[in-house]
Amino acid sequence: MYSGETIVILDYGSQYTQLIARRIRELNVYTEIFPWDVSPERLEALEISGFILSGGPNSVYDVQAPKLPEFVLTSDAPVLGICYGMHLLAHFLGGEVSLGTTHEYGSAELDVLATDEGGLFAGLSSPLAVWMSHGDFVKTLPGGFIALAQSHNGILAAMGDPGRKIYGLQFHPEVAHTLQGQEILHHFLFDICNCQGNWRPAIFIDQAVAQIRSQVGAQGVVCGLSGGVDSAVTAALVHRAIGDQLTCIFVDTGLLRQDEGAQVEATFHQALGVRLISVDASEQFMSALAGVTDPEAKRRIIGEQFIRVFEEQAAALSGINFLAQGTIYPDVIESAGSSTSHRIKSHHNVGGLPEQMSLDLVEPLRDLFKDEVRAVGEALGLPSELVWRHPFPGPGLAVRILGDITPERVATLQAADVIFLDELRQAGLYNQVAQAFAVLLPVRTVGVMGDARTYAEVIVLRAVTTDDFMTADWAHLPYAVLARASNRIVNTVPGVNRVAYDISSKPPATIEWE
Repeated sequence: MYSGETIVILDYGSQYTQLIARRIRELNVYTEIFPWDVSPERLEALEISGFILSGGPNSVYDVQAPKLPEFVLTSDAPVLGICYGMHLLAHFLGGEVSLGTTHEYGSAELDVLATDEGGLFAGLSSPLAVWMSHGDFVKTLPGGFIALAQSHNGILAAMGDPGRKIYGLQFHPEVAHTLQGQEILHHFLFDICNCQGNWRPAIFIDQAVAQIRSQVGAQGVVCGLSGGVDSAVTAALVHRAIGDQLTCIFVDTGLLRQDEGAQVEATFHQALGVRLISVDASEQFMSALAGVTDPEAKRRIIGEQFIRVFEEQAAALSGINFLAQGTIYPDVIESAGSSTSHRIKSHHNVGGLPEQMSLDLVEPLRDLFKDEVRAVGEALGLPSELVWRHPFPGPGLAVRILGDITPERVATLQAADVIFLDELRQAGLYNQVAQAFAVLLPVRTVGVMGDARTYAEVIVLRAVTTDDFMTADWAHLPYAVLARASNRIVNTVPGVNRVAYDISSKPPATIEWE
């Protein structure tokens, strides 16, 4: 856990909660997301500079509506309520929230009523383009509050009590559609919360090294290497902290990219001098996954098998008590779920772990977003081609093969994936997209090759652009690149006669298919 100034975000179920955290981190201020009913004890170790209350789907008058924790108002730290968070502040401080008949969804304009220096809207132009998403609104201000902005529909859009440093926004400053939203958040963080903006991923390293040493002591640690960025940075960070107390284990699950084992061996054992054990467990994983088609079941099985392999290898070593994993913040957020937000999917490093393990977890990256992980990797001196490699899911190709998983279908997907990535590299596009891969569908379609009828499987190509992997847009790749990839796949990969391109964004889709 970071020990510097921290903004605590209380999550009330908004689809944008994670985006609030991203925007704050971009301003070099550390933040963490907690459920709205978090116990005060969990926050005692934090140096809290302010609170942000997220939006959410509820009305403050709902019987089961989430409440405003008492410690938020008694802490004397500044508070910013967004949408439902604003309604909570008004409701609990003596104002009135109306079950509005005039709803505002999407782009809107508001008139700024107060641009005082040091306030939320200091120096901003009016009218202001914002993003609204609400039904209820604040009808009567609580005592001590003033109106800071009003929408063109006549609805209160922002309120504040500068003396107590408590503010509310009816709109969402964290989304790109609020054109000056980052400036508003900047004013809250630096003018109202008096943050210094000292958060940098690189300074995280010293604290993480100290925490790892404190947690591990003189005991041994195993780390599972997948060839992906997260596990690589985890291994390098733990190795810096405890040196030869770390043993990395590379498990060939039979679900990896082509030639993955050789690449991992060359990078970690030969180049970085990390102690490495390679285990071929492909038959074990394939046997456990035989006939399993449900994606959550696949993840749980793979998580179980991973842990069992690690435990078996650790048992052959002496003094091993910890397992280091490359869990990052989006994994934690999407896997957690709560009473006000849904779990999107269990992550291999989070929701896929068995309940009974003989090893304690070391997860030094679990508070970082992907771009922050890359910055840490660069600061640790990892090769740039590894640091900027596209993410690869912990369960491997199992979540890119829909339906049954067999060695034959894995080979088909591996071959198609290599071709797609090769075409992107040749076109100079690999580093311009955040993630690209192929997916194998459990359907067959009719085709014709050499005047003969075929009935073969379908490959879908997926490429996205994103800064943080919490939201993503499909990459608008040139037709010529897609055509070359499709032609090569159909002509060289046995059992495939059709290629499609996924043009879905996140949300509503996820980046991976399962």
